[in-house]
Amino acid sequence: MTDAQATDAIELPSDKVADLVELVVCGLVDNVDDVSLDVTDDDRGTLIEITCNEGDAGKVIGRKGRTIKAIRTIARALGQRVGTSVEVEVLG
Repeated sequence: MTDAQATDAIELPSDKVADLVELVVCGLVDNVDDVSLDVTDDDRGTLIEITCNEGDAGKVIGRKGRTIKAIRTIARALGQRVGTSVEVEVLG
């Protein structure tokens, strides 16, 4: 196994959180193929940026931001469990 394959095989704690966020977001939107997550890890924690169809962004955000707030709460709870700080943003 090469070093690149070994690096790909290692699952970061942020990968579990990103998988959960992707599962929830894909369940909310109509255009699942347009959903993508950009996960950035640094010394402060993990940033997950959700990009989706503009028409679906409202579904992800929800009325008065309640849906994205719930997604952030779930992501942060799992992040604490796996040992990383998590922020979730919607780029639309």
